[in-house]
Amino acid sequence: MTQSSKEKSLECWTAALKKKASDLVILEIRGLISYADYFFICSGRSDRQVQAIAQSIETELDNRGHPVLGIEGMSHGRWVLMDYGDVIVHIFQESVRRFYDLEGLWIEAPRVSLEDDRTAEKLRKKRRKVTS
Repeated sequence: MTQSSKEKSLECWTAALKKKASDLVILEIRGLISYADYFFICSGRSDRQVQAIAQSIETELDNRGHPVLGIEGMSHGRWVLMDYGDVIVHIFQESVRRFYDLEGLWIEAPRVSLEDDRTAEKLRKKRRKVTS
């Protein structure tokens, strides 16, 4: 079974939640750029938390047969960029995220709504398990 780009970005969401990431956003950038379908963006409060979120995402996706194609910024933990081909992951410290404002830069990209999408039902179930 092949996992869709959207499902892969939702798995990033679940893995990030396990490490208490904040301000999680999925932007659908398909049609706006040619190199990916989704941006997954989240924040951590410190370099250690940013690194832990990145490690959680890498482990989770690797376990599902999706090895990361490249990682930048892991040693500093201020902004970690992870390339999964069709999904690009951005994990920021809060101040760095405000400075670069990717959501403002990609304002025309629709946000994926987790409440209205059937694809996200599995994620909502996982999210309840993680937060309970």
